[in-house]
Amino acid sequence: MQSFLEAFFPDIIEKMNSAAQDEYCIFNSQLLTTFVSSLYLAGMLACLVAGHITKKIGRRNSMLIGASLFFVGAVLNCAAANIAMLVVGRVLLGFAVGFTNQSAPVYLAEIAPARWRGAFTSIFHFFLNIGIFVADLVNYRANTIPVWGWRLSLGVGIVPAAVILLGAAFIPDSPNSLVLRGKVDAARASLRRIRGRSADVEVELKDIMQAAEEDRRQEAGAFRRIVRREYRPHLVMAIAIPVFFELTGMIVVTLFANVLVSTTLDIPPIICHPILFQDSRSAPTWHAAVHLNMLTSDWLLA
Repeated sequence: MQSFLEAFFPDIIEKMNSAAQDEYCIFNSQLLTTFVSSLYLAGMLACLVAGHITKKIGRRNSMLIGASLFFVGAVLNCAAANIAMLVVGRVLLGFAVGFTNQSAPVYLAEIAPARWRGAFTSIFHFFLNIGIFVADLVNYRANTIPVWGWRLSLGVGIVPAAVILLGAAFIPDSPNSLVLRGKVDAARASLRRIRGRSADVEVELKDIMQAAEEDRRQEAGAFRRIVRREYRPHLVMAIAIPVFFELTGMIVVTLFANVLVSTTLDIPPIICHPILFQDSRSAPTWHAAVHLNMLTSDWLLA
């Protein structure tokens, strides 16, 4: 975004205006690299501890932490007066991603009815894609605003952060999380709130308590057991699926297909990117959420 580069990275503008370049020319800027990569590095570090913290304090509280970090990070980025504020804001956003990516899908899986559990967890990724699509549309409009358009682009994240913060404040913690922390009565109340006041929740609560007891028995030595021969196929698949997902280059294609199409059809990249992203990821994710859930549900209930 031109206004953003002018405010914080004028040296890049200078290089762009003076260098012979094409669409793929890369300028060496350690500051810009730090700004961009700080979110991903912080997210990676947060993922290492977020799972343990989420288990100890509960899914809802973990989402509240993530939402608070989202809110503060977005405010810092929107109000940034220097690069340090930008980087600190991005780091906080990275920590927020680490916490919410751990807690939100688990929360959805634990409160969902058994038959729709797959759809509930898949829909998280669907709305993630929708959020990126909306952000691209905001960027398209913000790119037309001189001087302060970048503040709109970075500050719009305050809105979903506030929604998550308020939403998480009014929802009950998941029954599974409460049972794991020894709060059986609170888990029963949470189940009644989720399933309805008139629902008989005792059978489901008993299943949750049995699963929690089994989890406690298996907790010691879990990392040693996972490398045993009987668990090796599960370990291989757990590693291979995300690795090959990245190696397919789908993320790279999604990010750079807009440049390829725009240079071919003479369309501004910021216009075609939302369309390509929406078509390439959101529709398949929605399809998987609905149809794969039904297939797996029928198999599990058979």
